[in-house]
Amino acid sequence: MPKEKKTLLDFWEDQMRQSHTASNYFFRKSPSHYHMMLLVMSAHKENKKLSVEELKTKLFKTSRPKSALIINEACEKGFFRLEKTSTDQRVKNIIPSDSFVKEFNEYLDTLKNISY
Repeated sequence: MPKEKKTLLDFWEDQMRQSHTASNYFFRKSPSHYHMMLLVMSAHKENKKLSVEELKTKLFKTSRPKSALIINEACEKGFFRLEKTSTDQRVKNIIPSDSFVKEFNEYLDTLKNISY
């Protein structure tokens, strides 16, 4: 195997070395954190709006208060932001930050390029 190709094991080890930083650590804290990231990014990629209430409902095996805590923490850390809708100011949509979208896309590109 050529040295310049990254293996899945190398990639995983790199990820674990960074585990204390940014989104890499945050979204691996629990299955709920990871599921939330996938739901938000899936909606983003499909250009669909995802409200806070919809997200809380979609998260499996996670209480609504726990979901709210995770959402708030993700927003405080700058991974997501909340945007009020123009039709109903009480409804807030969850939008991934530009920096998180870039980081997520780089993560996916790396995974796609891994050789076995």
